[in-house]
Amino acid sequence: MPRALLIVLDSVGIGGAPDAARYGDAGSDTVGHIAEACALGDGDRGGLRSGPLHLPNLTALGLGLAAEGATGRVPPGLAPVGRSEGAYGHAVETATGKDTPSGHWEIAGLAVLEDWGHFPETRPSFPAELTDALVAQAGLPGILGDCHASGITVIEALGAEHVRTGKPICYTSADSVFQVAAHEESFGLDRLYETCRIARTICDDWRVGRVIARPFVGSETEGFRRTKNRKDFSVSPPEATLLDRLVAAGREVVSIGKIGDIFAHRSTGREVKTASNGAGVEAALDTLARLGDGGFVFVNLVDFDTEHGHRRDVPGYAAELEAFDARIPAIRAALRDGDLCVITADHGNDPTWRGTEHTREQVPILAFGPGVAPGPIGRRETFSDIGATVARHLGLSDAGAGKSWW
Repeated sequence: MPRALLIVLDSVGIGGAPDAARYGDAGSDTVGHIAEACALGDGDRGGLRSGPLHLPNLTALGLGLAAEGATGRVPPGLAPVGRSEGAYGHAVETATGKDTPSGHWEIAGLAVLEDWGHFPETRPSFPAELTDALVAQAGLPGILGDCHASGITVIEALGAEHVRTGKPICYTSADSVFQVAAHEESFGLDRLYETCRIARTICDDWRVGRVIARPFVGSETEGFRRTKNRKDFSVSPPEATLLDRLVAAGREVVSIGKIGDIFAHRSTGREVKTASNGAGVEAALDTLARLGDGGFVFVNLVDFDTEHGHRRDVPGYAAELEAFDARIPAIRAALRDGDLCVITADHGNDPTWRGTEHTREQVPILAFGPGVAPGPIGRRETFSDIGATVARHLGLSDAGAGKSWW
């Protein structure tokens, strides 16, 4: 019985979506603009990396051709030599928004068309009823922030006051999020998680997609830095997803990275938390070595987004892409006869774009494995085609929303 591996390169978009102007993102292009910057020498940074963007394995699978389908041009350095080694195409998101849950849920066959709740770019950003309830129920002395902010910047600005007062730093962004930053030692990691659980319940009344715990360490003299103990508290998908269908069919499911958080731990099977993209790939390879027939592995590689996209770090993003590209041969070698691997993304986060938020973009689809026919699959009108194709490959009778490209 065939198996499937689905890898989401968090934020690796390949060009503005048809409705990008609605989000202020017309012209955004994460991969394309990184490739252009590297070709101009703007992607160089010391010993980190230098020169044109070098993605030979992703290019061979059709990444440049997928980008051409989305934008009409092949990014510099991503033109394939000879015939593509994978099936390639691009997909358009139909769900409202440009955040992580909606992108992943649509990939898994559930497009949420209703608007998420967002907080205004004012000071304060949060309704008094929300903050008052959080302070009372979590036993807090108050909160700091209460604004739109970059996580790194707001921790640098308010970290010392937080340690001194015990007030957590609460902030938001253009996404449907309520973020709580607190010091792992002075505030406590368990207390931060419990505060976020309380906030999750309160935020339901405002249709907020995610409450995110943002722990950090350090001091005013040494500086503050975020840790890898981030935890997302998402709303549960309102309808069945590919994961639910797999579990109902008795299939083995393994979720790697933040997949468990994104799907509110529903039907996510065995969850493997990882601290980096590299660790995520290693976990996927280890899982494939032991995965039974008919099993499914769902991976999120978040460093593209959190470490480089939001920080508008072109060289770091380019280096992260090149590091993942170097692992493609190992992924291909881990696939056995009948297996399918699909590489895609959930939104964009163009590091050359204004601001520090996600960008509304189309995403690549690269599908490969022993016996997978290479060639174009064209433009897919919904991310749900990915889930439908995986479901069909795994022999599920109910493929959910979307249409398989095979």
